[in-house]
Amino acid sequence: MESKEAVGVLAALAQDTRLAIFRHLVRAGDDGVPAGSIAASLEVPGPTLSFHLKELERAGIVTSRRESRLIYYSANYAGMRALVDFLTDDCCNGRPEVCFPSKRPRIVREPTDAVTKCRPASKRRRSRS
Repeated sequence: MESKEAVGVLAALAQDTRLAIFRHLVRAGDDGVPAGSIAASLEVPGPTLSFHLKELERAGIVTSRRESRLIYYSANYAGMRALVDFLTDDCCNGRPEVCFPSKRPRIVREPTDAVTKCRPASKRRRSRS
């Protein structure tokens, strides 16, 4: 990812409604969510939702697919990973272990570990408190 692309993605996420939509889609997983369901869950009017989804798609972090009369939206994990990789590429002067330690600290709140959240629910492991 180039700087200009990263700025575009960050700009798309730098708005409350779009950030809420993106986080909702990340939680939804690969199957995605129909637009109407997103609107209902987040209490966003349809036209407003369409505008924000279009901005997130343009930034490359949301994808859509049509199934019959419904349009399903889902997070583009490759786009999200490209942004994270770009932001952490030069982590701590070439020491990526500082940003991504091999041994993660014990999770205190459920769930805070992004890797755990991204695994399908059936493969998640519960942390022991």
